Amino acid sequence: MRLFFGTQFAIRTAVVMTALFGAALVCQAQKDTATKKQTTTKKDTEKQETKKRRPDVIFVPTPQVVVDKMLELAKVKKGEVVYDLGCGDGRIVVTAAKKFGAKGKGFDIDPQRIKESLENVKKNKVEDKVEIIEADIFKLDLKEADVITLYLLPSLNVKLIPQLDKLKPGVRIVSHDFDMQGVKPDQEVTVEVEDDRERPVYLWTTPLKKEKETKASE
Repeated sequence: MRLFFGTQFAIRTAVVMTALFGAALVCQAQKDTATKKQTTTKKDTEKQETKKRRPDVIFVPTPQVVVDKMLELAKVKKGEVVYDLGCGDGRIVVTAAKKFGAKGKGFDIDPQRIKESLENVKKNKVEDKVEIIEADIFKLDLKEADVITLYLLPSLNVKLIPQLDKLKPGVRIVSHDFDMQGVKPDQEVTVEVEDDRERPVYLWTTPLKKEKETKASE
């Protein structure tokens, strides 16, 4: 009888343990599904918000001679990662890949610009080196960049400062036409554009040199 009850107890224990284990697996699966759904929902929401927001600037292409000078001034090296914030038709990241052997990531909030950039990438056969992404540039994590190129507006350059302050040391930032108020450039050059005005190009290197800090130290 003792053996029978002992066996019965063991069986009941095994059944209970199996039920508990099964319940735990179901609970974990539900939790994983909920987490995945939340992540997907968050991504979908961000994508919808990006599509709703209008571009901050009207697209004006950077002349190719200026593109070349920007990348030369930044001393882009083979294998480095170039981010173009507001990539337009993708000409900067395409040039970085073709002429300098760099990897490029172009970001734009305008679907039409994304389409043009992708066509440009395909036309120049640099799909293995260049990625074009529809995104809000003010929500990007820029930590992978070695070089960042800009052709925005002075106020938008300033708006990027909190993101640029988080970059690793030695990242080069180049801007066509517009400076960055409150931040001292390392270099400023002008580029002659045929049948057009001279175009200024600014270079900064991280960590950014804030003008207030410079004046205080003086």
